[in-house]
Amino acid sequence: MKGKFLHGFWQLFRGYWNSEHKWRARGLLTFVIGLNFFDVYLLVCINSWYNEFYNALQGYQADQFWPLVGEFTGLAMLHILIAVYAIYLRQAVQIKWRTWLTNQYLGKWMKQQVYYRLQVLKSDTDNPDQRISEDINQFVTLTLQLLIGFLKQLTTLAAFGVVLWNLSGAFTVPLGSHEFVIYGYMFWFSLIYSAAGTICAHLVGRKLIGLNFDQQRFEADFRFNMMRVRENSESVAFYRGEQPESVGFKERFARVIENYWQLMRQTKLLNFYVNGYAQLAIIVPLVLAAPRYFAGAMALGGLMQTVSAFGRVQDALSYFVESYDTIAQLAAVIRRLTTFTGHMADVSEIQNGVCRLEKETDNLCLENLQVQLPDARTLLDTCTLQIPQGCYALVTGSSGCGKSTLLRTLAGIWPYGKGEVVLPKGSRTLFLPQRPYLPLGSLRRALYYPLSASGSDERLQEVLRLVGLEKFVAKLDEVDDWSRILSLGEQQRLAFARVLLVKPDWIFLDEATSALDEPREQEMYELLKRELPTASIVSVGHRSTLFAQHDTELHLDGDGSWQLRPIQAVN
Repeated sequence: MKGKFLHGFWQLFRGYWNSEHKWRARGLLTFVIGLNFFDVYLLVCINSWYNEFYNALQGYQADQFWPLVGEFTGLAMLHILIAVYAIYLRQAVQIKWRTWLTNQYLGKWMKQQVYYRLQVLKSDTDNPDQRISEDINQFVTLTLQLLIGFLKQLTTLAAFGVVLWNLSGAFTVPLGSHEFVIYGYMFWFSLIYSAAGTICAHLVGRKLIGLNFDQQRFEADFRFNMMRVRENSESVAFYRGEQPESVGFKERFARVIENYWQLMRQTKLLNFYVNGYAQLAIIVPLVLAAPRYFAGAMALGGLMQTVSAFGRVQDALSYFVESYDTIAQLAAVIRRLTTFTGHMADVSEIQNGVCRLEKETDNLCLENLQVQLPDARTLLDTCTLQIPQGCYALVTGSSGCGKSTLLRTLAGIWPYGKGEVVLPKGSRTLFLPQRPYLPLGSLRRALYYPLSASGSDERLQEVLRLVGLEKFVAKLDEVDDWSRILSLGEQQRLAFARVLLVKPDWIFLDEATSALDEPREQEMYELLKRELPTASIVSVGHRSTLFAQHDTELHLDGDGSWQLRPIQAVN
């Protein structure tokens, strides 16, 4: 467990500090650490001030009072300035690191359709959006907090350890006729006390790591379930699905609350221990230093300086006790990010068995194409055929026979299979799914997707009228959730408007007219043929009316067999 944590931490940590920004990043981090070291020096100066100030009080030296108050004011103001800028610049490091790491994860997630492959092939990769947005932020924040805190406390230990050693003097322990002298006894006691405290803190709080991991997962699942209902609110309303959805909400929220109760109980135990440990550390230095003070070997200033130095050393040695909950949160975040990273690496390494090529040809050629499911079941076997340019081909077959999977294979996003898909060199392709994707933003952006919105208003208005969406002509620059505003039929017509804007050579339609009535469906196909007369169309659909819009049928049986035949022969 420890080895995995350290390995995972190093894999996540090292990237930014060895990146193209490494010198600027290292320089800024070094400056932040330097500020923290200087702050420790100021604390040592303030600790020495305690000795002078309380000795002056004990000696009734009124003439020393205000100069010492002025000295403290100067030290305190400088301490405040350094502390504020140390935090501010640490946050600057944090936001730069988070930006770089987020861009790296977004790049990996989007590359080679990893976002799609994770959904299809790695169903246990829950909530990638949360891992990129929240977990990366937590990793960067907690890592810098712990790293800089550790270095500061290590410096504090070195500086105040020397002070405490010198102030402790010697402690004589009589044993029979012998006497043992322990030099720097308060330092040694602080070291033993903190070591024992750290071990006990781990024993008390180690369950927090797993509980924090589960809490993040359950919270994300609950939020995702609500998001799913929001995205499919109309379907839920039609089904009157409020009751089962409410049950689902309650089930997921119950997991959140149940785990949180366990987290509370475990945190309560740890807080009992940590607070008891901290309160005991307040009285211990007074008890240990009292014999020397009452014996006259130490003045009041020395006593107060000793108590202050002991507290600083104790804080430094107790850093992991105080930070155990933070370390537990970091371990849970590292576990989530490394799991996500591993899954992305796994799916990106899956080689696409189907070779997608462009050659000097006018036809769409399939050479010994085999399409399979992840469980190795074959949907299409040794398919060799040619679909000529300008052909209108209809892919038919029963539900589940692999029609949509064939289109995914032709698009190059389905990795399971063998053979070749050859497209004419330089040809442009466009795939239309059953439910078009409408990005957030303006209607203009939704129309041009995936291209940049760079056309004239006249052309946009023309294509909207051609597909029967002229009522939206005046709303091209309105920013809204258009997938909510437009019905599914209107969204499918908007997708046909995209086709007219992109002007592809090969158009692949995966039940892209399923929400349209038959006259409107016929109108859309005739529109494509009229506006793009040289384009080829490959459609997937179930309606018998689609046969009238195509001249070739590719029928899939679902067991690997297939037939290519003219539509006229069927009719």
